[in-house]
Amino acid sequence: MKKFLLVDEEDILSGVTTDKYFIWTERILRSKGVNPEVVAEVTAREWGIFSGLGDVLNLLEGKKVDVYAMPEGSIFYPNEPVIVIEGKYLEFARYETSILGFICHSSGISKAAFKAKFAARDKKVLSFGTRRQHPALAAMIERAAYIGGVDGVSNFSVEKYLGLKSIGTMPHALIICFGNQVEAWKAFDEVVDKDVPRIMLVDTYCDEKSEAVMAVENVERVDGVRIDTPSSRRGNIRAIIEEIRWELSLRGKKDVMIVLSGGVSFEDIVMLRDIVDAFGVGTSIACARPIDFALDLVEKEGRAVAKRGKYGGRKAILREGVVDRIVPGKGSNLLVKVMENGEVTEEGRKLVDTERARENALKTIDLVRKFFEEKPAFEAGEFVRSPVDTDLHTLI
Repeated sequence: MKKFLLVDEEDILSGVTTDKYFIWTERILRSKGVNPEVVAEVTAREWGIFSGLGDVLNLLEGKKVDVYAMPEGSIFYPNEPVIVIEGKYLEFARYETSILGFICHSSGISKAAFKAKFAARDKKVLSFGTRRQHPALAAMIERAAYIGGVDGVSNFSVEKYLGLKSIGTMPHALIICFGNQVEAWKAFDEVVDKDVPRIMLVDTYCDEKSEAVMAVENVERVDGVRIDTPSSRRGNIRAIIEEIRWELSLRGKKDVMIVLSGGVSFEDIVMLRDIVDAFGVGTSIACARPIDFALDLVEKEGRAVAKRGKYGGRKAILREGVVDRIVPGKGSNLLVKVMENGEVTEEGRKLVDTERARENALKTIDLVRKFFEEKPAFEAGEFVRSPVDTDLHTLI
């Protein structure tokens, strides 16, 4: 008997994790001998940062389909296909639910991480939020956040599953176990690997300013202080941080970092990025709203089709910087062939490399900033997608 309520990988690969109407659809089409050659596109009505492609390719491997996709870490805009699937419909029909699940969840987290890093400018953003989700998803959440641009992730599982190094400071429980802040801080400094930054938690028992001063005056090495004060006790957090910065500077400790965690929002980052050195972001990233992708048939037997509210026929995305023009047709400088007849292409394997995807997102942050600085104009009627259509300008 299984200890945890988890769906087996085999059930995902075999299509058990599908919506029931796809089971009925398969039965009906097979019984009537209907199985057209189709083109399906995956699109959303919002912008985001694309991730989760690797799982989709693993799911479709061995199926007689060709797949085109954006590189992971790419920004996408409303109504742009991030994935295109070509083949007989019954080759992939029952996998629609899982395909969407993989990318809706992952891309939503990547978008939130991207927004946090965009808002933070040159300050660090750390992913602290896997405790807000099912532990079976920890590696996926941290990968998606890392691709979106965060500077570090806290869940230890990434060292096994992703080959990334996890980061961390200390919990309040450590200090409570010692019953004394100074003893706990000193123990951390004595025991933890020397290459780990000494970030001391300074809000367990006393005023944050008092504990910050206590830390730098009693512990030989303090690289930073972390504030994780609950909202019920937080008050004017900016004033608190300014006091801490003042007192540290008075003691010749102006280089000691200030790290803020605990319910940090994108708006908090914008308001405090001038006085905070790093933000530990939990729920805002890990529990980000999934991207509402949909998979739609746009061609059948070579002819354009579409349900109401969708654009029929294949689309090409022509990207220059972070500005896209969407035109009818198959040619594109953004969508890449990642699978041919069920086999992942060499380029497809490159596009799901985690570090490459993250660099893609970080480069996009710089390009979006440049876009807003230049403020380009577009002719009326052009079918153009750009950061003007997004909410990123509010985080500048």
